[in-house]
Amino acid sequence: MIIIVATSANDLIADGRAALRVGDAATARTSFEAALALGPNSAALEGLGFADYLAMDFDEAIDLWQQSYAGYRADGNGAGAVRVARMLGYMYGIVVGDWAIGSGWIARAQHLLDLAVHSSEKGWIALTLGMFERDRSMKHRRFEEAIEVGTATQDDDLAFAALAYLGASLVHADRVEEGMVRLDESLAAVVGGEVDDLFVIEEIFCQMFSACERAHDVARAEQWLRVGEAVAAQRNLPAVVAYCHTHFGGVMTAAGRWPEADAALTDGIRLWALGRRALKAGALARLADLRIRQGRLEEAEQLLDGLSLDEDCARPLATLLLGQGQVQRAREVLERTLGRIEPTSTSTVPLLALLVDVHLATGNVDQAEQTVATLEACTAGHDALYLTAVRAFTRGRLAAASGDPAARGWFRVAVDGYADAQLPLESAYSQLELAEVLANDLPDVARAEAKAALDCFLRLQATRYIDSAAALLRSLGLRVAPTRTVGVAALTSRETEVLELLGHGLSNPEIAERLFISRKTVEHHVANVLSKLGLRSRSEAAAYAVRTNLGAK
Repeated sequence: MIIIVATSANDLIADGRAALRVGDAATARTSFEAALALGPNSAALEGLGFADYLAMDFDEAIDLWQQSYAGYRADGNGAGAVRVARMLGYMYGIVVGDWAIGSGWIARAQHLLDLAVHSSEKGWIALTLGMFERDRSMKHRRFEEAIEVGTATQDDDLAFAALAYLGASLVHADRVEEGMVRLDESLAAVVGGEVDDLFVIEEIFCQMFSACERAHDVARAEQWLRVGEAVAAQRNLPAVVAYCHTHFGGVMTAAGRWPEADAALTDGIRLWALGRRALKAGALARLADLRIRQGRLEEAEQLLDGLSLDEDCARPLATLLLGQGQVQRAREVLERTLGRIEPTSTSTVPLLALLVDVHLATGNVDQAEQTVATLEACTAGHDALYLTAVRAFTRGRLAAASGDPAARGWFRVAVDGYADAQLPLESAYSQLELAEVLANDLPDVARAEAKAALDCFLRLQATRYIDSAAALLRSLGLRVAPTRTVGVAALTSRETEVLELLGHGLSNPEIAERLFISRKTVEHHVANVLSKLGLRSRSEAAAYAVRTNLGAK
């Protein structure tokens, strides 16, 4: 039971703000409601809105902030009105996705700036405008202005938030080293206790994950993640930013930490849905990518169904189409998407690498060669481990297609490059390609490479690649133990989730809603569960789940 001992509204509001700083929404709410019980109070309404934001009740947060704005205007509190108008602009633009309404609130905040001349609000508005700015150079100027204002007014939260946004934007503009230095500094300030605002701390981590995903810098993400876990435990950071979940899930997918990726992306989809935000598509596309890596192609197809074609969904969609033998459709998806991206941007690299595979699938070596040349041109001057590995891998694929023994050297570079970049699936797949080209002349070496690749696929549970590696090993005369097992271990991770939910008595529609899949897909999983476990009905499956204490760990 929480006992409020403060007697004045100001004391109660101070207590509520202190609770917000450690992520305690319940205590914050109690304090702000007690302040409101003493009489109308715009600051208490504002604080209560933040408590609702922490609790992920976004509609209520917006309603409270709109009431707070009206109160600040009536009270003549210009700084408060500007601050809340800015937050409403952010909420409508980022969370709800109503750009016109968000733009209106930001414009309102700008026009009221003369009422907040002694605050740092000018910098916060510059930061908010920078978030929505499409022109990269103007975006950077907005962020730099925010940094200047934050420094001049000694508002460290503003200065380091803007520094993080600038860093991430520089990374997305292929100025990776410049951007990462700024992000590293921002996070060092968080760890050093210079950043106080809970929401700013989370945003800084989110910008780092976004940048690391864009640059395929898994090593940096994991280093800061270790530190971030300690910060999160100390500050009780809430899991409320869907944007953060989306990019964190992308990084964890690349790193081979698939259970964490699955949890983050599933939560991200749920949070985007709470905000009714169209950007949920980014989380859906990343979850589809994970499902493809896991060999769960039907689920990936369901996740991608109905998504607009953009940079996020193009690669998983084209990969799925290529795997289904729809080569021309895969080519169309890739070429349409590449046509909308700046040709010199390194964001084209994953799409170009896949386009090489598409051309080789149709025997069009000349076009594959041209695509590799394009890829090399847009990565010239960039020495990131990931880019070096992709260049080597695509050169290896090209050489292998024409029987050029140079393929061996290229694939070896790719294996090591991907491993150094901490991208285990890509490294193992390159190893499997290396084994293929070594099979005729150096079968012993080929067996060793293919066995190492298979071990990685098994560790990741990358069923899409396990059969290929096992088949190659058998062709090389090596007996491979069956990869299928019995009991719960025979189930895929998704089938295990379905079995667990059956044990809780959920119906197919309820399972579909919980797991973000279609009812038809649930029916398919239930049938597989019954078949693999030798059960006759859903009730037997539910009893089996209870008997084996599934989900207790």
